[in-house]
Amino acid sequence: MNNPPRILLVDDEPLNLDYLQQELEDKEYELLTATNGKEALDAIKESLPDLVLLDIMMPIMDGFVVLEQVKSDPDTRHIPIIIISANNDLPSVVKGIQRGAEDYLPKPFEPVILHARITASLDRKRLRDQEQLYLQSLENELNIARNIQKEFLPRELPQVQGWEIAAYFKAAKFVAGDYYDAFTLSDGNLVLVVGDVCGKGVGAALFMTLFRSLIRAASSSLVLDGSPSPAARIGGAVHTTNRYISETHEDALIFSTLFVGLLDSSSGTLTYINAGNEAPYLMRASGDMEELRPTGPVIGFDRKAKFASAETRLEPGDSLLVFTDGIPDSKNPEHEFYGRERLVDFLKQGISSPVECVNRLGRDLDTFIGEAEQFDDITMFALRRL
Repeated sequence: MNNPPRILLVDDEPLNLDYLQQELEDKEYELLTATNGKEALDAIKESLPDLVLLDIMMPIMDGFVVLEQVKSDPDTRHIPIIIISANNDLPSVVKGIQRGAEDYLPKPFEPVILHARITASLDRKRLRDQEQLYLQSLENELNIARNIQKEFLPRELPQVQGWEIAAYFKAAKFVAGDYYDAFTLSDGNLVLVVGDVCGKGVGAALFMTLFRSLIRAASSSLVLDGSPSPAARIGGAVHTTNRYISETHEDALIFSTLFVGLLDSSSGTLTYINAGNEAPYLMRASGDMEELRPTGPVIGFDRKAKFASAETRLEPGDSLLVFTDGIPDSKNPEHEFYGRERLVDFLKQGISSPVECVNRLGRDLDTFIGEAEQFDDITMFALRRL
């Protein structure tokens, strides 16, 4: 059985308190009383009433001070307060409403108005409590979804002799459409994956898990099948994923940008497909920079799409940064984009390790975004040949 609404009556005039108690005693309310502002504040903090009827003019602490303190406290700010004021004291009523009062009651009390104001305020409080419970439930579900999604990202990155590897992932919302992966195949070679599913929210997050899982499963199985070349291996994985998404989920109109690379850790040869993703930067030990431009369209949209592979080689001291468009598309409070030019300037400062690269770049983005909203996921993957 639900507890009766708890109402705090605050007035320094005993006659007013007696009247209010008599009018309300036949209702299913739990009534509390206070005779000054300090008593009222203590009672509010201790009992968290569902409604406060608050006199404005009181000794020790007046109603305006009580209003300010209640509305400034996150634990009490949502408690509705009806201020009590004389009929001829309209300025006080206006001042009270401006400071957060829910409504007002004129003195002398009119029973019909009294009950109507109380009922309306309690109804609004009840609806708001239900809304908060729903929002809390929704937040709990999103937290569960976020924790599940984390299971689809690598808990730790593989250790590859002669190489340093690091990743950075920061979702814009509870769940993300970005994804990354890194795993070694049975032949010892490394597969690295960075992608970005179109859209935002739960829908993109669900497809993110599908894209990532398909690419990993297809890459691993193709090795077991003895595919003849790195290009055929990653090409087969991308083709399989693209065909499955575009045919099975045709009505969803979903797609993903994707960079997938297969690294021969011994030779430093990187065979890759860039399916509509931001062009990664290959930073040579000499200071030169190269872009690994797209070699095909996004995956998941057109089952007949063709994806070409390309090849490059990382020499000792060379580094690679793969990232999604959440980096160049980040905006500051002045609505300026971070952009690729600013990213290039950052990378030209010189990076001693992949871990330093992603962490410093993450901090630089945080500083740039400042008080603005992060509206897109930020994902990056860096590796360096020792």
